Amino acid sequence: QVQLVESGGGSVQSGGSLRLSCAASGYTYSSYYMGWFRQAPGKEREGVAAIDSDGSTSYADSVKGRFTISQDNAKNTLYLQMNSLKPEDTAMYYCAADHIYWWLLPNYNYWGQGTQVTVAS
Repeated sequence: QVQLVESGGGSVQSGGSLRLSCAASGYTYSSYYMGWFRQAPGKEREGVAAIDSDGSTSYADSVKGRFTISQDNAKNTLYLQMNSLKPEDTAMYYCAADHIYWWLLPNYNYWGQGTQVTVAS
């Protein structure tokens, strides 16, 4: 059974940094594609970053240059380093996985429970 557990969220001041982690279990981690998504109250879930099997990465325009997605296959863990945070980054952040690469589309089959990020101005 695929399980994804996010951690690392919290409250920070504008300009601050956070690193989110997503611990994966129940499948062969390296055989799945992974992504980070976020959803703010009253808004649709949006793709933030994704990583392909060859390690290539994609980012939403709103986070380019500030966020970095990475993974440690030995630890079955996906990361999202978030720098220069802005109040508009406030949202619930989710990691997602699938054996199909959905890029930044919210079509991934497996989702974590989310971790809240709040950025104060």
